[in-house]
Amino acid sequence: MTQGNNRAVNNKDKTILQHSNADIDTQHKLEKLVELGIAISKQKDNHILLKQILFGGQKLANADAATLYTRTEDKQLRFAIRSMDDTLPTFTIPLYDKKTGKPCHQNISTHVALTGETVRISDIYNEEHGFDISGTRIFDESTGYRTISMLTVPLSPRKGEVIGVLQLINAKDPKTGEIIPFTKEMASFCEALSSQAAIAMENQQLIIAQKELMDSIVQVIASAIDAKSAYTGGHCERVPLLVEQLAKAAHDSCEAPFAEFKMVGDDAWRELLLAAWLHDCGKVTTPEHIVDKATKLETINNRIHEIRMRFEVLRRDAEIEYLKGVVAGDSSNSSQDKLKKRWQWLDEAFTFVSKCNIGGEYMSSEDIARLQEIAKESWVRNFDDQLGLSEMEKERLKDNPRVPLPAVEQLLADKPEHLFKWPEGFRQYVEQGNEKYFNMVIPEYMSNLGDLHNLSISKGTLTPEDRFRINDHVIQTILMLKQLPVTKGLSNLVEYAGGHHEAVNGTGYPKGLNGKEMSLPARILAVADIFEALTASDRPYKKAKKLSEAVTIMSFMQKDGHIDPDLFKLFLKSGIYLDYANTYLRDDQIDEVDIDDLLN
Repeated sequence: MTQGNNRAVNNKDKTILQHSNADIDTQHKLEKLVELGIAISKQKDNHILLKQILFGGQKLANADAATLYTRTEDKQLRFAIRSMDDTLPTFTIPLYDKKTGKPCHQNISTHVALTGETVRISDIYNEEHGFDISGTRIFDESTGYRTISMLTVPLSPRKGEVIGVLQLINAKDPKTGEIIPFTKEMASFCEALSSQAAIAMENQQLIIAQKELMDSIVQVIASAIDAKSAYTGGHCERVPLLVEQLAKAAHDSCEAPFAEFKMVGDDAWRELLLAAWLHDCGKVTTPEHIVDKATKLETINNRIHEIRMRFEVLRRDAEIEYLKGVVAGDSSNSSQDKLKKRWQWLDEAFTFVSKCNIGGEYMSSEDIARLQEIAKESWVRNFDDQLGLSEMEKERLKDNPRVPLPAVEQLLADKPEHLFKWPEGFRQYVEQGNEKYFNMVIPEYMSNLGDLHNLSISKGTLTPEDRFRINDHVIQTILMLKQLPVTKGLSNLVEYAGGHHEAVNGTGYPKGLNGKEMSLPARILAVADIFEALTASDRPYKKAKKLSEAVTIMSFMQKDGHIDPDLFKLFLKSGIYLDYANTYLRDDQIDEVDIDDLLN
């Protein structure tokens, strides 16, 4: 074989080897591209995702440096992350001129963001590219760095709008380390990466937006509940603050029984705080006239006015009877004395009934007996009580027989029309639910507006029916939250929110769970709920308790097995009670608390 033929063969072998090496290099880049695509598609943390895109692109292109910009809602590019140092510029780069409104194509990054086109520059200082590189020049001069080649790639997801820009600087020869231009092939690989990265970023943004929307809706609901009644003002807003502080104290504790308790990841914290915000969401179903029931006869209005009118009728009846006697010639002193005695009895009886309506601490059996005697008095009704009714009320009272007029009625009465039945299926669900949720005893009727029934309440202003309707807010909270299509990260939302009235000794509601059956976050929520309620100064029905009074009451509650004693001790030792008091309690509420005495 001649020398010329040998050279030809060697050149052919060299060419084959070069093609083979190029194929291997391409294969490696494809593998790296796939690897990066899988990694960024799985990433949930936004900051880590941006780092993966930045450093993944830098490694893929074998670039010396890289910068990632993200597009803001006000049409600017923000420095999100870069490889050279951790100090990012605080300024943003506008995509449109603030004065003229024209697009800013003079900068490479903004041009790419505006057009969605990749820009590849071999030598930024010596090449005619038409871009303003003053920013690059200032950076190089201030750092001593030398920018030569540059590849700027748009991050554009499915809809085509650019949401970010990846800028790679100074491609390096893998063998010699020399700065070389970015090749067209490399630009194609980086465009493929940027496309996957953009979809991952968009998905991340959608997830963040959905979370923010849900969080906002939750806070709107909580604010609406607080605004619904002055009796619960600010409660749903302040409880999450206490919950977060107490959960953090438990999370940070290295002592038993909290050493093993950890809130792992942002989702765990978000789930707990959402539960705290939503723990009273069932109160949207509780009628205001029950929540705000300041007197025993109160519904939409205080019905003592109706009863007073009956007394007024009886007083006039007595006067009319007396005057009829006078007309008939009877003007004796005995008739006058009889009228005065009748008036005196009516005055005293109404004063007593009015006092009963206030709802003090305790009503004796003697008072109830006197009330029943007063109720036996009768008055005459001359007008039809089934006129002027709504269609719904007519339907409810359709089976009640009409009494011929004039009708004699008791002064205080419990009538059939005072009784309201439960909605169909409610009792069966609560008592025989598929999951046997609730242990609460359901009254026979949903509501009982009977005069005697309400005035005979032994303590406070609530009937058993009223009390159930208020406690029912926890059942409604559970039912409402169970309907939410929550993700895996919110799987404990119902348990946390629905357990804030449970007691560690099993006497709470609505399920009668004991401490072992309750998660620690649910027990934390119970402690926070009680402390906020005790110290709240915006409840018109009670005087705000001093700090020492509130924690003393909670001390008795933990001794009685109502709240978790370990959490109560942590609540005191960590100083959460005092931090909260200094922020949310009035100055006259904050007094000295003997922690050592309470902990013993």
